[in-house]
Amino acid sequence: MLGAGIVSEVFDARGQGLPAFDFALCTDRPGRVRTDVGLPLVVDHGLDRLAAADLVIALPWADFRRPPAPAVLDALTAAHARGALVAAHCVGAFALAAAGLLDGRRATTHWRFAGLLAERHPEVTVEPDALYVDQGTVVTGAGAAAGFDLCLHLLRREYGATTANAIARDLVLPSHRDGGQAQYLATPVPEDSRDERLTDVLAWARENLHQPLPVAELARRALMSRRSFARRFAASTGTTPHAWLLGLRLSRAEELLETTELPVEEIARAVGFGSAAVLRAQFVRRRGVPPRAYRRSFSRTP
Repeated sequence: MLGAGIVSEVFDARGQGLPAFDFALCTDRPGRVRTDVGLPLVVDHGLDRLAAADLVIALPWADFRRPPAPAVLDALTAAHARGALVAAHCVGAFALAAAGLLDGRRATTHWRFAGLLAERHPEVTVEPDALYVDQGTVVTGAGAAAGFDLCLHLLRREYGATTANAIARDLVLPSHRDGGQAQYLATPVPEDSRDERLTDVLAWARENLHQPLPVAELARRALMSRRSFARRFAASTGTTPHAWLLGLRLSRAEELLETTELPVEEIARAVGFGSAAVLRAQFVRRRGVPPRAYRRSFSRTP
């Protein structure tokens, strides 16, 4: 029920200049479907609805240890073959693996079942710690609420940062968490005042991306040694300060490219890359296209 709720909320028809998604739930047996919380869900569409879909997301299901019906596997394979983007989060990844769509690719699933996915499908490179893994035409995400991260990543990828951020704000969600961020943190809630200082420092860093922001400076502001800061940072965010800052700078650059006419050189300085050449190199690595090409695709300016 959670998986269905996540995708239906993210791809709701909101208006207000946002994309008008044509959302539908499909199953091989249309009608009443019993969910994991006991509530029945009426699904009107059969697998034929997938034939016209641009995006197909395989949702988690209770009996994931058994392969889906052959008709489901055929429909997933056919959708991918004709060019649809195929995704899954949580144990929905088992359906894509059973269809052979993850063969030779990297993928993730709920951390609790990552070992089982790797055991059942040795041809798949399973990354148990990733929030989501984007392999181009096939994208997989972690479990439970990480489905939101997968869906927001898909929105950011296809529609740009402005659309993804607007929908995230509507859902009161973080606008972006990088796919390499850890699924599961051993200490997900603050333990002491050091975490409060860390939160304050991260907020300060977001407002000062134009500065170099070396780890030593962040640690000094948090009143910690560099080593303690790095350890607390990893425990609280699941990533390193360098990776966190890089993702933040690139996300801000995307927004500025979409919503302003600032020259690329000026955007590079505003987000802390120093030069257009450095921004271009990092942008191509993340997006696969240079900043100017990204702007042509996603610009919101007249």
